[in-house]
Amino acid sequence: MLFIDLRATPSGGICAAEASVWLDGTVAQSPAQFTAAVRGRDLVLATHGFNVSRQDGIAALSNWSQLMSLPAGAMLVGVLWPGDSRYLPVVDYPAEGEVAIEAGRLLAGFLNQNAQAAASISLVSHSLGGRVVLETASNLDRDIRRLVLMAAAVEDDCLTNEYQEAAVKAQQIYVLASRSDWVLQYAFPAGNLIGEIIMRGHPYFRAALGREGPALPIDLHQRGGAWQIPDGWGYEHGDYLPKEAVAATLPAQTQPPADSATPPANPPFEGWKSAWSASAVSFQVAERGG
Repeated sequence: MLFIDLRATPSGGICAAEASVWLDGTVAQSPAQFTAAVRGRDLVLATHGFNVSRQDGIAALSNWSQLMSLPAGAMLVGVLWPGDSRYLPVVDYPAEGEVAIEAGRLLAGFLNQNAQAAASISLVSHSLGGRVVLETASNLDRDIRRLVLMAAAVEDDCLTNEYQEAAVKAQQIYVLASRSDWVLQYAFPAGNLIGEIIMRGHPYFRAALGREGPALPIDLHQRGGAWQIPDGWGYEHGDYLPKEAVAATLPAQTQPPADSATPPANPPFEGWKSAWSASAVSFQVAERGG
């Protein structure tokens, strides 16, 4: 699996001067090798969230990739960005929002130079990685095939406000949200209370997109959907991407779960929640037209 690394160091919240590419996170690849690898492919870029080191990002995205079921023409590439918490997570969150913006612009510049030959580009994110991919989409010089935001630690009106330009570029938009996400319920608004002082356009009183879903419906012509995960699943912030390898997979999730839906595995196997997110995103990225 290829990774685009936007980090200056293995840990700590500093962006690199330029993006680098790594095979399995260990073998350096040149930009020319990356361009050749993605030529003609449906490129799916997936990134992690806040408070994740380089090694943990490689592990989580590699484990998640094993649960995906993408068609032969698609290529999953992990994106590593410096979202590490340097202090308490809630206190550090506002500064990391600025880092996420910087990382998104760095990624967009790299893709504009080295991914022109890809057949399409889709962006998938978790947590504050949502701001990374939205910033990337805003600065790309091409449209996005799919924009998938899992547990997005971004304001619930961002698709019609701050990142309207990014949303317009996406052929289809999907949001996965959970009201069992205590991180977005408590840490996100608290972090934005501080962020309002040092960042523009981030009112602390907004709810998180990844907890309540979009404040306004997604435009009909773009409607992949906002999937509200049932409260009874207890789906928390860290459940989307697996820290450890998961032995089993789940069938493609072709419809959003009903509010009263029971967990898709009975009884749930260890790591089934990460398997569910992988199966849902696989379908969303690969199966629908456009």
